[in-house]
Amino acid sequence: MLPELLAKTLQRGWRALVRSTQAERLEQLDTFLWTFQEDGFLPHGVSSEPFADNQPVLLTTANDNPNGAQALFLIDGAQPGELKAYERCIVLFDGRDEEALAGARGLWKSVKALGLSASYWRQGERKGWEKQA
Repeated sequence: MLPELLAKTLQRGWRALVRSTQAERLEQLDTFLWTFQEDGFLPHGVSSEPFADNQPVLLTTANDNPNGAQALFLIDGAQPGELKAYERCIVLFDGRDEEALAGARGLWKSVKALGLSASYWRQGERKGWEKQA
């Protein structure tokens, strides 16, 4: 799911920042993004590596935006921080995990309280995404 969303972000001409609370998870994601396609890869880097600011997709645990991303992806309960620099913020969570669901609901409320637009999409029964709100 995340690789497909990142690919769509790049197709749009945007850069992406993937923020996690877990450095180990980013290491796993780094490996996965190089190997998930047989015929290619998703260009990306990790914020601790040189030239992080040049990466079209940057994986990080930090709250800054060194690659000038337009799309912010939050995983593992990461917090958005300041959203002004982004065109879109995408929160990915497991809806079967009550703690993750509560965190996402809290983010939804805070975004709406700021007067920002928000939408909620759920993965469909078969495939694809269905807009819920």
